Amino acid sequence: MSRLSKKSPSLCTDLPLDNADICKKLDLLRQLLRSCFGPTGRLKQVHNNIGGHVVTTSTSSVLLPAISSSQPFINLIKTSILNHVSRFSDCGLFAAILCLSLIEQAKQSGLRGNVAIRVNKHLLGLCTSYLLGEDCGCKVKLDFCSSQSLITLARSVISSKPACVLTEPETLHISRLAVQAFLLTVPCSSPGIVSLGKIVTVSVEGHGVLNSAVFPGVLLDMPDVFTVDQLENLPSDALRMVLFSASLAGDLSELGDGIIEVHPGVDTDSQILDQLLELGKQVVKDEVKLCVCQKVIHPVLQQYLRGHGIIVVERLGITLMEPLTQLTGAQPVATLHTTIPAKAYGRVRDLRIRTFGFKTMLHLHPPGECVICTMILCHRNETMLNELKGVCQKTEHVLRLTLREPSALLGGGCTETHLAAYLRHKSMNEIQETVSVLGCSQTECLLGVEGFCRSLEAVAAALEHDGGSSLMDLTHAHHWSHPADVLTEHMEDSLGSCGCGLVESSPNQKWTYLNSKYPQFSPAPLSEDASVQPHVLDSFTAKLNALQVAVETANLALDVRYLIQDVN
Repeated sequence: MSRLSKKSPSLCTDLPLDNADICKKLDLLRQLLRSCFGPTGRLKQVHNNIGGHVVTTSTSSVLLPAISSSQPFINLIKTSILNHVSRFSDCGLFAAILCLSLIEQAKQSGLRGNVAIRVNKHLLGLCTSYLLGEDCGCKVKLDFCSSQSLITLARSVISSKPACVLTEPETLHISRLAVQAFLLTVPCSSPGIVSLGKIVTVSVEGHGVLNSAVFPGVLLDMPDVFTVDQLENLPSDALRMVLFSASLAGDLSELGDGIIEVHPGVDTDSQILDQLLELGKQVVKDEVKLCVCQKVIHPVLQQYLRGHGIIVVERLGITLMEPLTQLTGAQPVATLHTTIPAKAYGRVRDLRIRTFGFKTMLHLHPPGECVICTMILCHRNETMLNELKGVCQKTEHVLRLTLREPSALLGGGCTETHLAAYLRHKSMNEIQETVSVLGCSQTECLLGVEGFCRSLEAVAAALEHDGGSSLMDLTHAHHWSHPADVLTEHMEDSLGSCGCGLVESSPNQKWTYLNSKYPQFSPAPLSEDASVQPHVLDSFTAKLNALQVAVETANLALDVRYLIQDVN
């Protein structure tokens, strides 16, 4: 087909970081994401211009996909951050703010792009080596003999999402449940390769958060015609159950692909129903007490099974098939045309009824040790409940990362300020070696170091949203917040403790405002007092990767010379 209009030439933008429109959009994105950062971050409402569901959130995994831009430069950064979030679930805003700050600092410093890239790579290497080293002053080991450090880590993730709208007791309650559910998915005695279990999440709207709970096993929506008498008449030992993945509705479309030949005068509905009832007779004969189907069960078959004392659950859905298979040991039956093999049956220890608000559920207890559990999440409305559900899934992922690396980083901005002070001190002491390796002047190197450190400090400062000031102590290089309504003369009394909670303010302590000049120093190690534990922790694995993603993405952006857009 011939073109109706002449093809337009591609649009080419030289040196995109010198383009005022692109820089303005980058700055706007940085301000938007910065305003969402931390426990007191400001919420954003996301909705489509033509209507639809409105989402209230401050999480990068929801915000970034909602940001639509025709600017490839913005999409490059957005895609990079979302890729990190999809793999690690946490520290998306940290990575985005740091990346955009690095680009801004490199632009303001006037450094040549290739010099800024080399300095950033060098400093990233110093950060990575320091964080992975045993003498790292902003890393703590997680003690799996006690759940307290895991609860602190979980609480830090949950409290950083203000759209959940949780009180302090509610935050602590959900944090404990998240850790409890995580520990239930870790097998206690499993030789060889360890396979983690699964957390099934059930949402209950309109019920108080403190009514949320975790149960070993699986909870299913209870059938409407279910009676308590059916439970009381069940035997006390393990119950046999059968699980169907095939539809038991009796529809011809469910018989599979191919040509179906029907002889004249044959009633296909009756024949299919007879086939279903034959299946039901085998189930009754094999003393099955629970019949579960992923899809629909024919009403006549349901009545027949219930008439023989079998509990029937239909419309299970594909999501619960795998957890139920792991829980019971059942093998899903995918056809109606063969007898059910004995190995296909599963077992449950017993059945109980659980009630949450207006929802009544059937609780299937595992026959032995099991790594499947159900988390019942309750909240006051749908928006808060959806945000809470997403946050709990992220928390589960963060907790699983601790199995690979049982460490955490100090939260509350203390890791960022500590790294900034460490890099300034180390770079100044090794300036001659660094300059010779990087092939730049001493002035260029120091400008690059200053821009990198200011970017780290900018992330810590982004935690403040109420007009207060962000400071750093000149002893341990931890982050502190000074409220806007407190006089500077009373600073020692108002600061309390640092962002992570490990350092208390004292009269002899000295501070400096972030992003201001101060004499470089080596951060002093903290006292090894076991009674003092951090109040805020960040995922080590997620934050380390976020740091690498932020620097590499910023370097990629600094290295772009041309943007070529096909506008047809």
